[in-house]
Amino acid sequence: MNALSLAKEIIDGRRITREDDLSFFLTCELEELCEGADCIRKHFMGEKVDLCAIINGRSGKCPEDCKYCAQSAHHHTDCEVYDFLPEDKILEACKMNESEGVDRFSIVTAGKALTGDEFEKAIHAYETMHRECKIDLCASMGFLTKDQLHRLHEAGVTSYHHNIETSRRYFPYICTTHTYDMKIETLKLVKAEGMWACSGGIIGMGETMEDRLDMAISLAEVGVDSIPINALMPIKGTPLENLERLTEDEILRTIAFFRYINPKADIRLAAGRALMERDGERAFKSGASATITGNMLTTVACATIRSDKEMLKKMGRDVTPDYQKKG
Repeated sequence: MNALSLAKEIIDGRRITREDDLSFFLTCELEELCEGADCIRKHFMGEKVDLCAIINGRSGKCPEDCKYCAQSAHHHTDCEVYDFLPEDKILEACKMNESEGVDRFSIVTAGKALTGDEFEKAIHAYETMHRECKIDLCASMGFLTKDQLHRLHEAGVTSYHHNIETSRRYFPYICTTHTYDMKIETLKLVKAEGMWACSGGIIGMGETMEDRLDMAISLAEVGVDSIPINALMPIKGTPLENLERLTEDEILRTIAFFRYINPKADIRLAAGRALMERDGERAFKSGASATITGNMLTTVACATIRSDKEMLKKMGRDVTPDYQKKG
């Protein structure tokens, strides 16, 4: 078997499972693997590239001990610390991203879960955005309950982000304050609520390629709809600060086999695009169909969104959100 024939089988209905020999993805020729991944992407996802943007709604003082994270209270970084943002700041960022033609906008908060008054503020902010904006809304607020997810859904949130980060085997080396099973259960609650589930992880944290394959399979088993793939950018003050950065070829191979294993999900470029040439242009030809764009500084975000859209348009990709197509 070669990568292109396997791609055709996947287009025709085959699905990769844990019972398959996954080592093929690690030994096959990279260019052919990427070409096959692009064929799968084009068949299932078309030319549309899904663009999402985030705002850091609450920063720092996180009690969790995730080794990669600048916002963990266990580490000593220069992370900015603040409580839940005022609603007008969130609404301003949402409207800016909508005006720039981003598909969806998300509030992301540090901490194990958003609760109490801050969760109520988030609900009100989403109700306001849903009323005043057309952009799709996402949330990323940790381990929420079934009732909290339902309230978000009622407030206009259509997708929920909750990364599993890595493989089940490697997870305890990255975090000890919560478990892998807790993450899987949260994703199941998201799916049961009828929301779009967004979950991926970080590569380059010291895990093996086999761990990355395991993560891809776990996400397929849950049936996630969007998979953000972050390449670790080591942060000074965290336990992973001295790890070597990944090569572009290693990132591309990972993106490509994630597409083979999750053919109908959006494979989303996230952190680490700077490790690839031209902001990851080759990745969009290797299975990627989505990206996080902009950043949390609105003036710079405009330039980043516009440069992303310009690059993707030159590739023949569609970057017009559905809410603009509907008028």
